[in-house]
Amino acid sequence: YRHVYTLNNNSATKFANWVAYSVTKTSQASGRPRNWAQDPDLPPSDTLAPSAYKNAHTLLKVDRGHQAPLAGLGGVSDWPSLNYLSNITPQKSALNQGAWAALENRVRELAKQADVSVVHVVTGPLFERHIATLPEDATVEIPSGYWKVLFTGTAPSKSEGNYAAFIMDQNTPRSANFCDYQVTVEAIEHKTKPVLTLWSALPEAVASEVKTTKGSLVQKLGCR
Repeated sequence: YRHVYTLNNNSATKFANWVAYSVTKTSQASGRPRNWAQDPDLPPSDTLAPSAYKNAHTLLKVDRGHQAPLAGLGGVSDWPSLNYLSNITPQKSALNQGAWAALENRVRELAKQADVSVVHVVTGPLFERHIATLPEDATVEIPSGYWKVLFTGTAPSKSEGNYAAFIMDQNTPRSANFCDYQVTVEAIEHKTKPVLTLWSALPEAVASEVKTTKGSLVQKLGCR
């Protein structure tokens, strides 16, 4: 746990199973530097060092992609921890700078709306098929895709529809529209390894409703 985010690290993949964070009007800041560092709070064998990404961009066309985003959370006191590699995955540049970036931009805009106090987000990688391994470490698989779940207010509600969920493949084209990648939370849970139970604090009856239906928050994100 950190002020800026909470993550669940996976010592086998070397990446987080999930990262949870909240975007508000005051959490945002642009222009923060990307000073990559190994996470000092994890055993070195459970995470990556900056050297692990050597030649990855050149050979695989991947960026060091933040899971908890720098622009959305750069205003939080411990923002430098956003650059710990426990919060980073190798994400194809076309996705990182395309539809994924567009979704994160819209989340920031959503948090700025007068009737929205906070946007709660959980995000993580998927490992459904082999894409590639890091050039410097053949034991580290790059994710095959990514998921993101978000809601506004105190809890997701079917009547309010104040939630949304997305899955994007690692090979998503740069020109893709994130609106086309909306899914149910249940669909994400079925794809995660280890299998995750999202929104576990919700009453079972509520959880079964919101997890099996798509929310309407996408309309506030600019989707039709």
